[in-house]
Amino acid sequence: MSWTPRRRVLLVGLLALLTGPVLPTMGKWLAGVTWDWGQQFCDVPLPGLSTVCAGVRPGAFVLPLVAVLLVTVAVLAALWFGAMWCLRPVRDLAGPIGHVGPQNLGHRIRPRGRDELARLSRAIDEMMERISAGYEGQRRFAANASHELRTPLAVQRTLIEVGMAQALSAEQLELLTAQLLETNERNERLIEGLLALSESDQGLRSRIPQRLDAIVEAVLAGYQDRAREAAVTIDIHLAPRIVVGERVLLERLVSNLVENGIKYNRRGGSLTVAVSGAPALSVVNTGQPVPAEAVAGLFEPFRRLTRDRTAQGGGAGLGLAIARSITQAHDGIIAARPAEHGGLRVDVQLPNVT
Repeated sequence: MSWTPRRRVLLVGLLALLTGPVLPTMGKWLAGVTWDWGQQFCDVPLPGLSTVCAGVRPGAFVLPLVAVLLVTVAVLAALWFGAMWCLRPVRDLAGPIGHVGPQNLGHRIRPRGRDELARLSRAIDEMMERISAGYEGQRRFAANASHELRTPLAVQRTLIEVGMAQALSAEQLELLTAQLLETNERNERLIEGLLALSESDQGLRSRIPQRLDAIVEAVLAGYQDRAREAAVTIDIHLAPRIVVGERVLLERLVSNLVENGIKYNRRGGSLTVAVSGAPALSVVNTGQPVPAEAVAGLFEPFRRLTRDRTAQGGGAGLGLAIARSITQAHDGIIAARPAEHGGLRVDVQLPNVT
């Protein structure tokens, strides 16, 4: 039989109930034994001892007090060892947990049974799963960020070495400068995206009621020229909607979705932006067909459908990752699915203002 913490506590409690009525009898017995021992001690022929013993009579308060102290010490000792025995499974569990670190995040307790300790162990295993996933995500994020920065930096180094190796004409120098400027702008976009993702992951600094439809209208006004250059028609459907959050982050959320909707569209395509009750924000664009199995991965940092990392106008692959982080900071849910005629549909659910 497995001695679970519940069974151990029940056993200790049962023993305490059984021994409780015996304690008074034990005290009287100890008092009698103490008195008999005292009488025998008084018979020892020592000078002055008989005078001291003559002043002690049966029923003196010293013997009951000694008996009570002895019984109390015995009960406390028994309770101490009983508590240690009951808490031994918890103590055994603390050892392996105390040695968990980044080097062994895969350690799991995998308990058996349904008692309290098993439920605690399962909760610890689930916590370790979340910690392990977060740690792995950070490690993968750092590796991807390093890879993303390495490519444009290598291009810059190559261009600089070419410029230093030989004398350049005015046209070659202009081309070299333009390429360096383009690579530098890509680095700036990447760093800006990393900073925005870090800030959104820290949560909201304030929660103020905001008009989401007004925010969307203001953001779309700034993208009209870019949409015309890309030959993309923007259809706007705005209904009054109030959400609680931070305006700067909400603007960044809308900007990322609109920018992605224009960038990954086709010439002559359309972008539909709607604000309503459920979902709070919907952005649908036309474009190349998106495989359903690839949609979930688009919300991961540095994920793109295309593999070209140095294409002109290409992003860093952080747009939807930032959008997801901002939505989560506002206690919302963001989801995407392939649109009916190619492209992507992104829906953002945000809590209603009560």
